[in-house]
Amino acid sequence: MAENTGLKNRGKTKSDVDERRMAAEEFTGAKLETIGSYGFDPERASKNIENMIGTVQLPLGYAGPMKIAGDHAQGEFLIPLATTEGALVASVSRGMSVISQSGGAAASVFDDFMTRAPVLRVDGIKHSREVMAWIDSHIEEIDEAVAGTTSHGKLAKIECFPDGRNLFLRFSFSTGDAMGMNMATIASEAVCRLIEKETGAVMVSVSGNMCSDKKPAAINMISGRGKTVIAEATIPKDIVESKLHTTAEAVVETNYRKNLVGSSMAGILGANAHAANMVAAIYIATGQDPAQVVGGSMTLTTCEVVDGDLYICVRMPAVEVGTVGGGTSLPCQSEALEMIGCKGEGKAKKFSEIVAATVLAGELSTLAAQAAGQLGQAHKALGR
Repeated sequence: MAENTGLKNRGKTKSDVDERRMAAEEFTGAKLETIGSYGFDPERASKNIENMIGTVQLPLGYAGPMKIAGDHAQGEFLIPLATTEGALVASVSRGMSVISQSGGAAASVFDDFMTRAPVLRVDGIKHSREVMAWIDSHIEEIDEAVAGTTSHGKLAKIECFPDGRNLFLRFSFSTGDAMGMNMATIASEAVCRLIEKETGAVMVSVSGNMCSDKKPAAINMISGRGKTVIAEATIPKDIVESKLHTTAEAVVETNYRKNLVGSSMAGILGANAHAANMVAAIYIATGQDPAQVVGGSMTLTTCEVVDGDLYICVRMPAVEVGTVGGGTSLPCQSEALEMIGCKGEGKAKKFSEIVAATVLAGELSTLAAQAAGQLGQAHKALGR
């Protein structure tokens, strides 16, 4: 355990953490010895948590190496995955091995905007039109309001959604290498204060849920939030049969009936085998906001037989990640980002392509296991 430095920052010094943990032990009757054993100065977590009493440790493994030929991620990567689900890392590693043997995964970022959607109260339709017209004719003043809150973020567009006495404004920002949620929130609020002053509209909430943050939403599937990333690979017929013990046709049929038809029957947003599994594991390992796994769960997985080979693709419309800020500066998470060359500025798009390629590998392996009737066997052996 780190020595008490005597430093104070919002009540996060080592002694404060110890005292708070002892108080929790006394109140609950539980012994928190393991929770109180950790390898970094709690000062490092001062911006990440309140009322800190220790840490919760998770097993960390790696999958790969995986060959990726993306626009930003290029080379072979070992992917850090934090999970408590047995068989997950083994399954993803199998998918990565097959994809690498087949020439690697291609990946590309198609959009990159973080959104925030305040809701304003207006007097009615006429007032909504007046507010919208004011926005259209005062973009320079709006850009100045944004610039007054951040030197990294930039407003890309504002979409207006009127509804009676409600007016929703969906702001889209480029946020550099930060995930950018706080940046977007602060900038959106500043713009709304300007709109209030000039139009008489009243901001009721800086988040009106049309963002949509940490909730499965059709608007994010269609328009994207964070980074919209696509990854693909083609697996030759002989590798499908020799390494995955199934056929391209069987994988395509499994994907069609399970992911496309089954998801439609259930009303699922997205159509995938288990994309959230890979997203959660890599997000937790690298200090991302775990709640943004919701965006990853809306992945669309498609498969086709092309000239006898298996083509597989994942479209991820909401990869909400950063390589600076948030939990990325914590020691373990920082090291995990270093493993894939994604620590610091200029790395967020590269990281998002790695996320998509990891999901692609997991989807391939799981679909193949289901097509071959091996999923239960694998979990019986590794995950019980």
